[in-house]
This record gives sequence, structure tokens and C-alpha cells, in this order.
Amino acid sequence: MRSLLTVFALSAILIASVGAAPAFSQIEELIVVSTDKSSYSVGETILISGEVRDLLSGYAISLQVIAPNGNLVAIAQPEVGDDKMFSAKLTAGGQMKVEGTYTIKVLYGTESRTAKTTFEFRGVGVPGGPTPIGPSMDVEGYTVGFKITGGSVLGITPDVDANSLVIEISTTNDGELTIILPRALIDAKFNGDDDDFFVLVDGEEVDFDETKTSTERTLTISFFDGSEEIEIIGTFVIPEFGTIAAVILSVGIISIIAVTAKTRLSLVPKQ
Repeated sequence: MRSLLTVFALSAILIASVGAAPAFSQIEELIVVSTDKSSYSVGETILISGEVRDLLSGYAISLQVIAPNGNLVAIAQPEVGDDKMFSAKLTAGGQMKVEGTYTIKVLYGTESRTAKTTFEFRGVGVPGGPTPIGPSMDVEGYTVGFKITGGSVLGITPDVDANSLVIEISTTNDGELTIILPRALIDAKFNGDDDDFFVLVDGEEVDFDETKTSTERTLTISFFDGSEEIEIIGTFVIPEFGTIAAVILSVGIISIIAVTAKTRLSLVPKQ
């Protein structure tokens, strides 16, 4: 009798544990979404992940990123895996031009399966100074901050004749360069208004994303493995030894004029 009761007790425990197991793997909401961090700066990767409670055949996630002013700045359609999980990666910047709270909205199949989360976009940092997104280089007395994936930056050199900055890179994979350009170093203007830069990767024109402040312009440029040079062409670049060269040239011209005038006076015969 005791052994029979023991068998019944063990069976009851087994059935209860089997019946309860799925409950621990399910979420209460129909869909949830979150980000890996609460705030991001230009060039950082926003990792978005989430989970659905039930799989729907033939549906992907509809994901939207909404700016503080209500504008749509990014979209994605991540697939839902067999584990009911989904994820997406976005780069902070590009159409994200305004600092503040951004909202991520996701929809799966029907309006009842929606969720949202938020994150803070810090933009390009403190006005008047480069964003500390990674290493930096001194270019003609200006600090140029940058962040690169898939390679490294070997040097940044101004080309006065071309009104450009030439960035030498060494690659290990396809990658992306985000570079913060002080307007006092290089800029692109037309009739006093901001104009577009031209960006060349190994001589071929490429598209890029850009954000701006009154003191900086931040470009995000993709490149392929094997690329060696990125050239950013504007309408102005500070010349090498710019201010010093101008002063030396002015002093030289004044000295020549003075010497010439004195020589002429010494050659004039006395009356």
C-alpha cells in the first residue's frame, strides 16, 4: 500500500512539473522589446531585442524608431526565430539629428501585438568640442575624433588644392568610419548655407550619413575590406601652417617693399 502511494505521489509531482514547465518559457505580454543600453551617442550601435509569446506564420516584426519631434527616422523588419526571439542593429546618428528621447515601436501581425521602448540620443556631445566616441588625431591644431570598425585609421592629412581631408586606413573586414569634423578645419558651404560634402573611397564616390551642429559635422562612411583611402571634399579646408604662413608671407612682402624703397632712394642723385 505504501509503495502504491509513493508511485501516485511521484506521478503527481512529475505531471505537475511537466505541466508547469511551459509557463516558465512564456512571456505574459504578446510581444516585448528592449535595448541593450539606455542612451547612445553618434556612431554607437543600438542593439534592439525582443520576444513574442506566439509564433505567427508568414509575419516579420515591423520596427520603427520615432524622433522626439514625431518624425520617423529608422525602420527595420527583423525575422522571428523558432525560439520566438528577434533582434535588430541600428547605428545612432544619420536621421537622428535631434538630441532627446527616441521611441522604438514594434508590431507583429496585428495591432494587438504591439510594444514600445525608449532610449536617449546624446547627439554629438558638448557644443564646441569633439565627441569622445573613440580615438582622435590632431590635424593642423584641431582635434578630429573618430570611431572605426573593420580597420584602423593610419593618418589624416589636409589637401589644400582639393579642399579635402585625406584619411588613410588599413582594413581587416568591411567596416564603417564615423568621423567628427570641426567646421573650422573643413566645411562645405554654398552662398553661406551648408552644402553637401563629396566622399570618395579609393576614388569612387560613396553615400554617407551626416549629423550637424554649429561647430561640427559628423560623417558616417561605409567601406569594403581592402579600401586604403577615404577623401572628404568640401569647399574649404584650413591650409597647412595656415595662419603662420599668412603672417610670414605678409612680413616678407612688407620687408621686400621696404628694402626696395630704400634702395631706390639711395640711387637717386643728390641735387
